[in-house]
Amino acid sequence: MPGQRSRRSSQGGRGAAEPPTSGRRKRKPQKSRKKKALLWTGGVTAFIVVATSIGAYALYQKFNGNIDSIDVGDAGSKNVVTDGPMNILIIGTDKRTGKGNEGYGDKGSEGHADTTILFHVSEDRTNATAMSIPRDLMTEIPECEGKDADGAEVTIPGTPDERFNTSLGQSGRNPGCTMKTVENITGLKPDHFMMVDFNAVKELTTAVGGVGVCMAKPVDDPKSHLKLPQGKSKVQGEQALALLRTRHSFGNESDLDRIKVQQQFLASMIREMKSSDTLTNPKKLYKLADAATNALTVDSAIADAQKLMTLAQEISKVDTKNITFLTMPVIDNPAEPTPVTVVVDPVKGEQLFAMMRSDTSLTEVKKKEKDAKSKQAALLKGPKADPADVRVDVLNGGETPGAAGSTVTWLQNEQGVLKSTNKANAPEKIKKTTLEYAPNQADQARALAEMMGLPATAMKQGTADAEGLEAMVLTLGADFKGAGQLITGPAKAPEGVEQASADKAVCAK
Repeated sequence: MPGQRSRRSSQGGRGAAEPPTSGRRKRKPQKSRKKKALLWTGGVTAFIVVATSIGAYALYQKFNGNIDSIDVGDAGSKNVVTDGPMNILIIGTDKRTGKGNEGYGDKGSEGHADTTILFHVSEDRTNATAMSIPRDLMTEIPECEGKDADGAEVTIPGTPDERFNTSLGQSGRNPGCTMKTVENITGLKPDHFMMVDFNAVKELTTAVGGVGVCMAKPVDDPKSHLKLPQGKSKVQGEQALALLRTRHSFGNESDLDRIKVQQQFLASMIREMKSSDTLTNPKKLYKLADAATNALTVDSAIADAQKLMTLAQEISKVDTKNITFLTMPVIDNPAEPTPVTVVVDPVKGEQLFAMMRSDTSLTEVKKKEKDAKSKQAALLKGPKADPADVRVDVLNGGETPGAAGSTVTWLQNEQGVLKSTNKANAPEKIKKTTLEYAPNQADQARALAEMMGLPATAMKQGTADAEGLEAMVLTLGADFKGAGQLITGPAKAPEGVEQASADKAVCAK
C-alpha cells in the first residue's frame, strides 16, 4: 500500500551472521570493476563490491533484514531496471534518528528532503548526471498519497508555492511525494528512491574508514563544531556529518555553496569505496555493506538484496570519470523583497532538463553535439513538402492530457498543416515520440521534423509507399512537453552551470 513502511527480518535476527573469515573461498574482484562508479550513498556501492569481491550470496538473508522499505505506489517504477535511461532519487533527510543526533534538525520533525540528488543514468550506461536540488527551492508540490497521524491512508492536497524540502515528512508526505515533485519540476520520472538520514552518514563514513576531503583554508565553525585544517584530511562519523551540515564555512554561506561541498564529499566517497584498500579488505567490505544496508530506506520495488544487487550491477557500468555533479539552475525568488529562497531558472533550468530528458551526456557534450548535428543534418537533407501538403494523424502516447488535440491546433493555426487530424489516445503509452511515414512521404516527414524538432531517432520510415490519401502517423511520447516546444533537447549544456566530475578531487572554498 502507498506509504507503507516495512522492516524485513532475517533468520537469527540482526547480528546473527559473522563476518567472512580468511578461510572462506573468495572470488577476486574483476579489474574492470575497480574503474566503475556507483551511487554516492554508498549503500549500493558497498553491496555490489561485497558481492563481486567475496561471493556474498550467503549473506543475502542477513542484508535483507537490514533494508527498510516504503511503498510509493505509482510514483516509481515496478521494474528493478529498465532498458532505457534510469532515474534514481537520492534523498538525505534531517530526521534526528540515532544516538547523538538530538541537536540536529527540527525537534519532533519527521524529516525534510534536506539533501536531494536526481541521479540520471544514460540508456547506454556510459555516463550519469547527478543533479542536486536546493532544499530552499520554491515550487509546486503536487497531490500525493500518504498517511495521517493515525496511520490511515490519505490523499494529501497539492500546494502551489512551497519549499521543496517540505515534499517529504511534512503533512504526512513520504518519498513518493518527493518523487512526484521532482517529476513535476523536471519532466523526469524517478524510477526508484534511496533515502538515508543523519545516522547513516556517520555509520557509512566510519565503516569505510573515513572519507578524504580537502579545504582551501582552515575551517573552525562554532555552529556545526567543524574543525578542519587547510589541505587534505579525512573525516568520519560526527565530523563527516558536521561537514555536510555546515553552511557558514564556505562561499557566501548559502545552501547552494553547501551543495558544492556535499558534491565534492560524495565524489570522494565514491573514490574511497572503489579504492584497492577497500576492495581487498574482506572485513572492511562486510562492515561497510552491513552498515550501508542498515542505512538505506528504498522503495518496495527494490527492497530485496537480490534486486538491489541487480540494480547495482546495472549502475556499475558507469565509469567514475563520466559521472557529472551539478546543481539545478536557479535564480533568487523574485516574489521576495529580500530573497531567502530560489526558483528554477526559467531558461537554463529547462535547457538542462531537456538535455537530461533527451539523454544527452554532459561529459561528452562536444561529441554528442557533433553527432546530433550530423544526424539531424542527414535527416533534413533533401526536399521538404509545403506545410499545406503535409498529411499527418496525431496520437497521444504520452502523459499530457489533450496533447494530440493541442498539437493539431498548433500545426493548423501556427504552421499551416491543415491536413492534420487528432486521433486521440494511442493504444499504449510510449516514452519517446515517433513519426511513421512511407518512402514516398519523406518530403512531408522532413518538413514536420523541422517544425517540431524531431530527433533522428524519432523517424520511422516504412518499406512500402503510401497509397492515395494515407497520412503519416505522429505518436507523441512522454518526451512531449507542449505544442510548439521542440522535442529534442539542446546538445550543449547551459552557460554558467558549474560541473564537477566524480573522478577529480577539489578543495572546498
